[in-house]
Amino acid sequence: MTYIIPALIVGICGAMAGILLTAAAKIFYVETDERIEKIGESLPQANCGACGYAGCADYAAAIVNNGVPANLCRPGGSDTAASIAAILGTSAKYVVPMTAVVHCNGDCNATQTAFSFDGVQSCAAVKRFYGGNGLCRYGCMGLGDCANVCDSNAIKLKNGIAKVIPSLCKACGLCVSVCPNQLISIRPLAKHIDFLCSSAANGKETKLNCKNGCLGCKLCERKCPEGAVKVENFHAVIDYDKCIACGTCIDACPVKVIHSCKK
Repeated sequence: MTYIIPALIVGICGAMAGILLTAAAKIFYVETDERIEKIGESLPQANCGACGYAGCADYAAAIVNNGVPANLCRPGGSDTAASIAAILGTSAKYVVPMTAVVHCNGDCNATQTAFSFDGVQSCAAVKRFYGGNGLCRYGCMGLGDCANVCDSNAIKLKNGIAKVIPSLCKACGLCVSVCPNQLISIRPLAKHIDFLCSSAANGKETKLNCKNGCLGCKLCERKCPEGAVKVENFHAVIDYDKCIACGTCIDACPVKVIHSCKK
């Protein structure tokens, strides 16, 4: 009896707990749409936030519950959009191919570092403590924070600066968020005209710090037939909604800041 009574008590308590848990599960059960799980499985699980949601699971739920467009996943592209459409029983929507661009061409042949940084080899670290390690404080620091977060291996450090390989880029935007100088943007792959300078210094100062810097002369702005180019904050920027990738700005630029990057 010494062991039987305690065992019975434990057994009865366990049975009651099981009954209560079962009842609670039935009472508080929330029916979920199985399409959410299927859509989540079809997404690339990059959890990059390029779609505007915290992760793939949140995006999948928003598609089913809120009618959010099924073509917002840039890493997944049109194939993923087609898979989602098949699950929903709707027609597939096209996903415009995109790529990241590093708006700097200040390589080792064009500019120099102001000092040698012996701390943690991170752009964020050198920016935080010294404001940057280059003569041009607006340029790429070349320590590879963007390359380190790129899962598709689309960013390479070449001659002291980061370069994107468009054919490998999934346009997830992770590199955009980690660049302390905000040099990276996402553009349509077909609009292959890139302005490779982000200097906010005047033309004279820019030229002293980097041979490849934008002078802010506005020749590209005046020559663009579509009005897609503007000089803002001493450097040229492009409106890709207006750009037809004609290349007129490339020919107009006296310092060859503007490049065509088709690959």
